Amino acid sequence: MKQPVIEFQNFSYHYRVQAEPTLKNINLTIYAGEKILIVGPSGSGKSTLAHTLNGLIPFSADGTASGSLKIMGKETSALSIFELSKMVGTVLQDPDGQFIGLTVAEDIAFSLENRCMAQTAMKKSVEEVSKLVDIDSHLDAAPHSLSGGQKQRTSLAGVLVEDVDILLFDEPLASLDPASGKLAIELIDDLNIKTQKTIIIVEHRLEDVLHAPVDRIIIMDKGQIVADMAPSELLKTNLLAQTGIREPLYVSALKLADCNLNNATSIDDLNRLNVLPYKEELEAFMSRQDQQPNSQAKLGLEANPILEFKDVYFSYEKDKPLLQDINFKIYRGDMVSIVGKNGAGKSTLSKLICGFYKPTQGKLLLNGQDMKELSIKERASKIGMVMQNPNQMLSKPMLYDEVALS
Repeated sequence: MKQPVIEFQNFSYHYRVQAEPTLKNINLTIYAGEKILIVGPSGSGKSTLAHTLNGLIPFSADGTASGSLKIMGKETSALSIFELSKMVGTVLQDPDGQFIGLTVAEDIAFSLENRCMAQTAMKKSVEEVSKLVDIDSHLDAAPHSLSGGQKQRTSLAGVLVEDVDILLFDEPLASLDPASGKLAIELIDDLNIKTQKTIIIVEHRLEDVLHAPVDRIIIMDKGQIVADMAPSELLKTNLLAQTGIREPLYVSALKLADCNLNNATSIDDLNRLNVLPYKEELEAFMSRQDQQPNSQAKLGLEANPILEFKDVYFSYEKDKPLLQDINFKIYRGDMVSIVGKNGAGKSTLSKLICGFYKPTQGKLLLNGQDMKELSIKERASKIGMVMQNPNQMLSKPMLYDEVALS
């Protein structure tokens, strides 16, 4: 018989500053060893649900809870934050916010030092978990100098060293490129298989998470659970699209081609999905696409670019260029994506555009004018930036004051 490790019964949570409860009458049971994915649009309550598990609610939030929440058979309302931390370990969306030690080894050992563990046993534990997450070759490195994937492994090792029963991943793919994201999902899956720990993933990138199997997908919307299904069954429905969650692209393509997915097997795994039964529908769909006129052609394209990079180089350290021989043009009305793996220079390039850095060599032209001639105020009047973490952009206590600031 499966052993429940998390049990929500008629559970609701209401932040003091909100007009309505963020969580409404949640009923959910998660069993030992399961790997669960929680998805939902912004404001659906999925982060609040996660925070009730790791103790951020109620210990770091002002609000009221009703109903019952049990973890490992114990009512969380009767547990301290310390007791909860022994059962649930969290890997944050931003690993940099989780580091404490000056080296990877020190960071992993932090909680063990707090327990005054003997040095010999401590070193053994650090070596074991670092090998488990494949970070053992970087134990002497500074955590902040690592790549995004390595930082995540370090954070995970710091949680695993306490041997918690439940691992909670808060948007683990947010700061990772697709290749690193796949490695992260493979690592989480490997941990689930080897340790049989219960794993809960809160994530938007559904298709990337399904790179490895999950037991159930839970969809949240407006503070309620609207679906709790196996991936193979959920993907046959339109529930994801109806709640604003992007389906895997291959599933959307099959549905657009009017393929009947009711009898599809392994639809949650593209590598095992048999598309031969849909050959006729897919060929007809592609034929229709070929006949449609190209609506992408730009009308009245301006001769002069609004932004131009000319032979741009940039380096943080002398003789170690990060950006080399960058040349491109962007025209008014263009919508451009800059993609690349972690460390490729995407963020550095965007900071050059904003004027936070100056090119080591070459020119940036804005409407034909060298941007070196513009003050930071003049640039800000023409170039706006929205950061990955909006909290870094907020400086006023009230919404009206924040919007009116500029």
